[in-house]
Amino acid sequence: MSTDPLGPEWGHAPDGTRTRSASRVVVLDGAGRVLLLRGSDPARPGTDWWFTVGGGRGPGESARAAAARELLEETGLAVEAAALDGPVWARTAEFEFLGAACRQTEEFFVLRVAQGFEVSRDGWTDLERDSVTECRWWAPDDLAGETFYPPDLPSLLAGLPPAWVGEPLVIA
Repeated sequence: MSTDPLGPEWGHAPDGTRTRSASRVVVLDGAGRVLLLRGSDPARPGTDWWFTVGGGRGPGESARAAAARELLEETGLAVEAAALDGPVWARTAEFEFLGAACRQTEEFFVLRVAQGFEVSRDGWTDLERDSVTECRWWAPDDLAGETFYPPDLPSLLAGLPPAWVGEPLVIA
């Protein structure tokens, strides 16, 4: 069992940076709204940002399977992994969290639902309970003035076709 406060899926690069592979889910409702979670760093009070559902992959777990598992854990919504579209985007994010330098490679999948739903927090870890303060459905145009990740989310959403074909778009 890992004693890393970030979780057992984190490893370390030779330079000491914590690293992991992650899967994210862009949940869109029939009105074009996106479900985002509001996070903060417990080690840096006053920081907050909005982000998509998702998290780290377990050993040997596929990106798609991890996305479906994370969706269930973070929202309570159970779907077959095959119901997820994509991966549509891929990126490497570097950030500091809990006082540690982190590097996360991410693949983003899309799930379209008919209407928004209330998020269940039943599957959240203690760290998620300590660092995620809100869940909200956003119209992309309403994100102006907010900090969110990925940083080009509104334009990325505008460019999403009804069904994804091909390789994921590499984003910042």
